[in-house]
Amino acid sequence: MDTLIRLGVFVGTLIMMMLWEARAPRRQLRYSRWQRWPINIGLSAITAMLLRLSIGGIAYFAAILASEMEFGLLNMLILPQWLSLVVALISLDLALFGQHLAMHRWPLLWRLHKVHHTDLDFDVTTAVRFHPVEIILSLVYKVIIISLLGAPALAVLIFELILSTSALFNHGNIMIPVRWDKRLRWLLVTPDMHRIHHSSTQTETDSNFGFSISIWDRLFGTYIGEPALGQKGMKIGLSQFRYSSAVTLKKLLLMPFKP
Repeated sequence: MDTLIRLGVFVGTLIMMMLWEARAPRRQLRYSRWQRWPINIGLSAITAMLLRLSIGGIAYFAAILASEMEFGLLNMLILPQWLSLVVALISLDLALFGQHLAMHRWPLLWRLHKVHHTDLDFDVTTAVRFHPVEIILSLVYKVIIISLLGAPALAVLIFELILSTSALFNHGNIMIPVRWDKRLRWLLVTPDMHRIHHSSTQTETDSNFGFSISIWDRLFGTYIGEPALGQKGMKIGLSQFRYSSAVTLKKLLLMPFKP
């Protein structure tokens, strides 16, 4: 049931974001959607198939198992249900921030994560441009955190919904008035904030690691408010792939394993 809920919310949000992008785009795309979308959606489809055949729903069941075994920090503490939910949601978001930071800092993990940054444009489909191995490693990492934390199953379901919708939202090529964006990003990661993370400039790529709430970047000194060339002037994606031969789905799948 949790899988169906997550799938329904994901598809609904994806369609809504695509319509918003068509209606009010933030930037003019420099590359054809027909060049990028089959690759981005293809990666997502391969990942979804692998998870379906392997460990797709394990995060939710890990929370149920931890509860039944009274394992994990929150299962050992006597807290109101609402407080356990809040602590679990904040802790999981921080854990994903740390994972994202590690993906950029550790060379072996970067070999996987750089697939996400090879996209030379930025729209809602960029949100699903991840190597399948990175997604599987991320799921294993989440299971470990969920188990040690003793996160309630409801918190895990809510967090997965927040994670997927936030990713689609903050990768959106959508126009939000600047004054509203500045207010929103005191709490949330907005598209203008996250787009800086996809800049071709290295110092900007190594910033704004947050997924849903923006506080972690401010606390850990990785926040950049505006790109040097402005939102419409900055280039997107890793520069070394800008002038290379066409990046295909096959090349992206093999990329982490080549020297």
